Amino acid sequence: MPIEKKIYQLKVSLTGSVPSIWRRILIPGTTTLQQLHDIIQIVMGWEDCHLHMFTINGQIYGDPEQDPDGEMGANDEGQLKLNQAVGEGSKFSYEYDFGDSWQHDLTVERILPAEKGERYPLCVAGERACPPEDAGGIGGYEDFLQAIADPKHPEHSNYLEWAGGSFDAEQFDLEKVNDLLVR
Repeated sequence: MPIEKKIYQLKVSLTGSVPSIWRRILIPGTTTLQQLHDIIQIVMGWEDCHLHMFTINGQIYGDPEQDPDGEMGANDEGQLKLNQAVGEGSKFSYEYDFGDSWQHDLTVERILPAEKGERYPLCVAGERACPPEDAGGIGGYEDFLQAIADPKHPEHSNYLEWAGGSFDAEQFDLEKVNDLLVR
């Protein structure tokens, strides 16, 4: 008898963002934390330019290549699968860019059977755009939003140019995210 593939429904929320910036994803329970890092980068819109780590039950997991001297004391994220670390209702954290300290709260909302013919990972919902890379954390992001909303702000033009000419904080493109996940 084949083993039924379990799918974890995770909610990923950017801590401190008001209004909330979040994504809901479906991923196999056999996904490693290293693979989850890659998935979070895609669904949140990050560019994978900085260090990261997961914290689960007080244990730190990260990429050993990013910590060759073992200074972080991180366990190897590539060796731990989601279904070995967390269960339904579990909460854990993910930090991206230790300078800006983008903290993410992750919650295992449900564990479901895989749907026949469905491709995973899959983003099923989300709200709001991810802050631009290197925006300076939540406080820097709030300053950025104020500046681009006010044409008289001294940094208005600089921030808009830095953001590529425009930025819509309310925009989230679910179809685009899922196209990127397929690749």
